[in-house]
Order: sequence, then structure tokens, then C-alpha cells
Amino acid sequence: MDQQLRVFVTVADRQNFSRAAEELHMTQPAVSQYILSLERMIGTKLLERSNKYVRLNKAGEIVYHHAREILGLHTRMQSLVDDLMNTPSGRLTIGASYTYGEYVLPHVVAGMRQHYPAITPTITIHNSTVIAEQVANRQLDVGIVEGEYVDEKMCIEPFADDRMYLIVSPQHHLAGKEKITHADLEEETWIVREEGSGTREAAEKMFRQLEIMPSKRMEFGSTQVIKESVEAGLGITLLSYWAIRKERKLGTLVTLKVQGTPVTRNFSLLTKTNEFHTKALDIFMDLIRNHVPEGAHT
Repeated sequence: MDQQLRVFVTVADRQNFSRAAEELHMTQPAVSQYILSLERMIGTKLLERSNKYVRLNKAGEIVYHHAREILGLHTRMQSLVDDLMNTPSGRLTIGASYTYGEYVLPHVVAGMRQHYPAITPTITIHNSTVIAEQVANRQLDVGIVEGEYVDEKMCIEPFADDRMYLIVSPQHHLAGKEKITHADLEEETWIVREEGSGTREAAEKMFRQLEIMPSKRMEFGSTQVIKESVEAGLGITLLSYWAIRKERKLGTLVTLKVQGTPVTRNFSLLTKTNEFHTKALDIFMDLIRNHVPEGAHT
């Protein structure tokens, strides 16, 4: 059955029996026999043939769509069995939100590469919404997202807390001030991430909790640009400790003491529900669960 489907898909892709036979290292009569056998089993013709072309008919389009899916599942099944019997290896596609992806994930991946050099990771960094969509569409094996995320078709596993602080430059008029009111914060220019970002979600949640509605905002799609802007004195922001710990040590950014802060949120591992995991994926997820960045809860 698998060979019949493989031959059928190749003929459909190449639109030619001779080219399909060449690719499959088979004779043209053998290819024709496989197609006839499949058509007899399905109970109808699947291809329109002429001297110039070979095309799928309506029934052929249905069989072609499902044949590709069946062949893909067969390949994945074989990979999982091979993986079970051998050393962890192969490609692993990982997605992460900007905060975790830029400031923590490189250290996890470095450790994995040191102990499991046969695993080849491919990293995608984007905001949490995009990462979740790519996991759902099977473009990624696993995602790491920020904040609150709910989807019954996804397996969502919180694995770490993140503390987020109000940040200003050392020269800012609020820096070092003992008592900062909510009215003070509302008057400031806030530098925020774009919609869909976990950091933006946390900031909006904080605004609601503090019952403030800042009217002056600047929106950037990069945490690094936000840090540079705050250092330059353009405004105030809310960022993860993981993103600003180096600047705090250097004294180029300082945190404000405000009631209701720091804001706490989760980082979560995201995978498709009821999907089999390769050894490589299980190893990576264990490394993530056990990795605690230095000073993460300071």
C-alpha cells in the first residue's frame, strides 16, 4: 500500500510516467502497474492521461491529499521508532518569545549541544502569539511563550516564574524616589512592546491592576530597542528581570519601588496535544524545566 501511494504521489508531482519512473529507479511498466493496482483498489480512475500530460482528476485530488498525509505519518512513525532504538539525534525546531528566546534560551541550547551534539536545533524568535500559531500548525516542535495562554488543542506546561520590574534610566526624575504614586506613573511616557507580545500583555494587565490609563505611549517591536530608549531617557517601561539583569549590574538601568510590583507571570512550554515526542524533544524539555538562570528571582 505504501509503495502504491509513493508511486502515485510521484507521478502526480512529476505529471509524467517516465520522469516518475526515473526518480523512483523503476521501469515505466512497473510504475503503470502500481497505478493500475491502486485504481483497482480505490475503485475508480485517478489520473487523466494523454500524450502530453498526466493530471489528477477529482478522485485523484482526494487520494493525493490523503496519500501525502499517510506517507508523512509513516515517515514520522519510522523516525520515532528509530529514535527509540538509537542515540538522541535529528532536527529539533524550537520557538520562543523574545524575552526567553534572546536572554535565556541560548544558554539552554549551548548545554544541549555540549551533551547531545547529534541533536540539531533550529531556533525561531517571535512574539508569543506567533510562536503559539506555529506550534499549532506543526511548523515548530515546541514553543516557549509568556503570560497566560489557553488552548484545549495544546499542551501548556508552566515551567518558570518571571518577575517584571518598572525600569527607568538613573537620570530619570523618579529614580531613587521613595514614594511613587499611581498618578506619577500615569503621567509618564510608557515604552511598550507590540500587540501579541507577552511583555505587552503583562504591561496592560498591570495598568488594569493599578487602575491607570497612560495616554503617552511609544510602541517598539524589540526589547533591546526599548532598553536603549529607556536608557536615553525617552520614558519608562516594564521588563523582565532576565532581560535587564546586565544593565542593572552596570547601573545603566534602575528599578522603581512601586506597590504592586514586581509583576509576576509564567513562562510555559507549548506542544501539540497527543503528539508523540522524539527523544530530542523530551531531552530539550527536561533541560528547560531544570534550567534556572542566575539571579532569576532576585
